[in-house]
Amino acid sequence: MNIETLARSAYSDAMAPTKTGRSTEYQIFAKITHKLSSTSSEGVSGFADLAAAVFENRRLWNVLATDVADSDNGLPAALRAQIFYLAEFTEAHSRKVLAREATTAPLIEVNTAIMRGLRAGAAVPS
Repeated sequence: MNIETLARSAYSDAMAPTKTGRSTEYQIFAKITHKLSSTSSEGVSGFADLAAAVFENRRLWNVLATDVADSDNGLPAALRAQIFYLAEFTEAHSRKVLAREATTAPLIEVNTAIMRGLRAGAAVPS
């Protein structure tokens, strides 16, 4: 290893783009939404994968609901209430999906809307 290689490796982490909380949330939503979308068309043979994707989505929304229910959360009260409502909707609709009474389309739509909001807000300094 020469000095140039050592210098590059020492500064490579510093040169990487800084991830914000918003971009991390976006990536989590994108990953889960992709799983919901890709497993929803697998039919009966892919139900276990679908159930796993729905579980992951429910877990994400439970974390969000817990976070916005905390009195120390800095978001405006109206936004916190909306997020909590979406978490409740996600829980109820997920039960219908797992009972094979509904599709994942509304869950995907909700997540996609949140992702649009996270992406749009990225231009605004937080």
